[in-house]
Amino acid sequence: MAGETWKMIQERWRHHGRVMMGIALMATLAAWACEWAEVLKSTEHIAYDEALVRFTGGRKESKQVVVVAIDQSTIDAISRNSQLQINFGNWPYTRTLWARIAQELKAAGARAVLFDAVMDERTADESADLGFAQVLRETGLPFYLGMASSGTAEPLARADFSAPVPLTAPEAAPASPPEDDSFPEEFEDAPTPATPVLAPEALARALAFPASRTDGDPLPALPPGRYPVPPTSALVGAVNGFGLVETEADGDGSIRRTRFAYTDGTNTYVTLPVRMMADLLGAKEVTFSGRTLRIGERTWHVDPDGFAALDYGGPLDERFPPVPLIRVLKDWIHRSRGEDLELPADTFQDKVVVIGGTSVGLNDIKATPFSSTQPGLVKQATVVDTLLSGTFITRTPLVVDLGLTFFVALLSAVLLMTARWTPLEVAWPVALVVGLHVLTGMLLKTAHTHVLMAMPALAGVGASVAALAFNHLVANRETQFIRQAFNRFMEPKLVEQMIRSRQLPRLDGENKEITAFFSDIRGFSTFSERFKEDPRQLVRILNTYLTTVSGALLREGGCLDKYIGDAVVCLFGAPMAQEDHAVRACRGALAAKAAVEALRVDFREKGFPDVYTRIGVNSAVNFVGNFGSDQLFSYTAIGDGMNLAARLEGANKAYGSVIMIGPRTYELAREHIEVRELDRVRVAGKTEAVTVYELLALKGQLDASTQHTVARYHEALGLYREARFAEAAAVLEAEAARSPEDGPTAKLLERCREYMETPPEKFDGVANLEK
Repeated sequence: MAGETWKMIQERWRHHGRVMMGIALMATLAAWACEWAEVLKSTEHIAYDEALVRFTGGRKESKQVVVVAIDQSTIDAISRNSQLQINFGNWPYTRTLWARIAQELKAAGARAVLFDAVMDERTADESADLGFAQVLRETGLPFYLGMASSGTAEPLARADFSAPVPLTAPEAAPASPPEDDSFPEEFEDAPTPATPVLAPEALARALAFPASRTDGDPLPALPPGRYPVPPTSALVGAVNGFGLVETEADGDGSIRRTRFAYTDGTNTYVTLPVRMMADLLGAKEVTFSGRTLRIGERTWHVDPDGFAALDYGGPLDERFPPVPLIRVLKDWIHRSRGEDLELPADTFQDKVVVIGGTSVGLNDIKATPFSSTQPGLVKQATVVDTLLSGTFITRTPLVVDLGLTFFVALLSAVLLMTARWTPLEVAWPVALVVGLHVLTGMLLKTAHTHVLMAMPALAGVGASVAALAFNHLVANRETQFIRQAFNRFMEPKLVEQMIRSRQLPRLDGENKEITAFFSDIRGFSTFSERFKEDPRQLVRILNTYLTTVSGALLREGGCLDKYIGDAVVCLFGAPMAQEDHAVRACRGALAAKAAVEALRVDFREKGFPDVYTRIGVNSAVNFVGNFGSDQLFSYTAIGDGMNLAARLEGANKAYGSVIMIGPRTYELAREHIEVRELDRVRVAGKTEAVTVYELLALKGQLDASTQHTVARYHEALGLYREARFAEAAAVLEAEAARSPEDGPTAKLLERCREYMETPPEKFDGVANLEK
């Protein structure tokens, strides 16, 4: 069975291989065109988000990044405390608050601080800016501040990266906070010094950072007409560095990817996390080469366009559980008073702290694959965490995406055009999408690689639709061919039933068990001699005979194979599968015999020759299919089973029987028929003997007289096989006197008498069935 299936697969590949390749290629090109035109962008985003959340979510809390959140509890606590209101005001709070936070984070052992906000406007009280700058210098806490780009900002001068980063120092600075137990809010600022003014070149040197591509490609550019907005000059030199905090959202507003460096055509600028990482690694420049980002001695894989996708690992609350800013402020107060702290001692120890807003009222709520309402600082925290010890998600090269797309399209076409199985046709598109989803998710999880899903899915579904259309076209052609080929040889209703049930024959051939029917008119040569002067009459008589026999066979579901002169060859069980093919053949043989008996009476009355017919029926595995040449072919069967059926038809002459059936036919139909065991025979060219039977009637329809004859025959046959020929002859002689018309009885009696006169040298009870 497996061998036949493989032959069928090879045959379909050989006949339709070019069509399969063509469908796959066209589907791939169509999907690529849709991808190039960005028709699939939203679908790809949805598929990517689903895979990212399902396969990469649930990662443990980061051990190297802590988020300090300006959340609603912080805003409410400051607004309800009159002293905090006086000292820090409402949002955006005075820089004095950030000075206190910086002091506390330094005392708590923070490694560095990223402030995910900008400070590009002077406050009403300039002493707060200068005081904040002074605290940063005194504490030595690495502090990095964001800067935005704007269409209203002025272009910066060209930065001279060979010059040192400018450090400004005001002539006077506020006194440090008191060291005694007095309440910190009672501290009074010193007289306000003048805010320093930076030269344009110095400002550009402070904001820009060396970044380049070694492969000759340009760095990503800021949007036309947009330039970095400088921070308040009091912080330049006090803050360790500045970095861009562009939103970098996709067209649907969701943040999935980030860049690391930009250019405005004059200077290069890096993003806030990269600026911090450069200092932590001691790097003086950021370089890109192909798909590699290098900062100092560390490298990361990125996309050729300078982007990389963010491996969030989960929502903000799971990956970076936020610490409310008010708790850090309270710990500063407690520390100043020598009181116990609220937060665990290791909360910030040797960790990078990202400060940003999480309250809805701060208008920094963004969409990510994990949630449509995530605070924007989750992006900065994720980038920092990845730069410290992770891997970015990068896109596979286009050639890989196209290769996968073509493979999926080809697989779809080959699978559906080969199997041609309705359940598979229904299930495959669903299985295809699910399989691509799993593949995308597993690659994201294990290889941090984003392989396109929408383009291969579209190509696979398109190829599937084309394959189904082709299958239906082929099926329609085959159906029409089968209808034309078999309507003359089978009952039309059976042909239509075969088509409706999709039990279409394998026109290229297959091995299957069938039952073959052979019939022939006794003495047809002598028969035809009588009409040599009137051949048209012979044709009319023969046509009447063939129509009579064929009609009986067709009514039982047989398929007429061929006419060979007066001989009729009919198949049961092919091309339409019939589990009861042997029973059908037996019923057909008995019906043909009865119809011929009636026809013989009619012919006798008209003076026509006798059409006494002998029939052979045999069941076996034969090879059935279309045989012939390019000019003429027909559906038929070949094999030893067919040969034996023909031999059985001819052997009726030697046994005086009308319908002889083989052993397999008897085995399959024994519960439905009445038979007489005739003999054990050995077919020419074979060594194994088989038992042959005479088909007499359907089950329960054998008359008592014939039953008696059959019983006596079986009794005599048993004696005959024991070489007791005289005893067998006595039984047969008595039965022949009672039923002289029984042919098998007369033939076996004749053989017994022959062996009585001339005993055989070696007798095994088996007769040789010659050709």
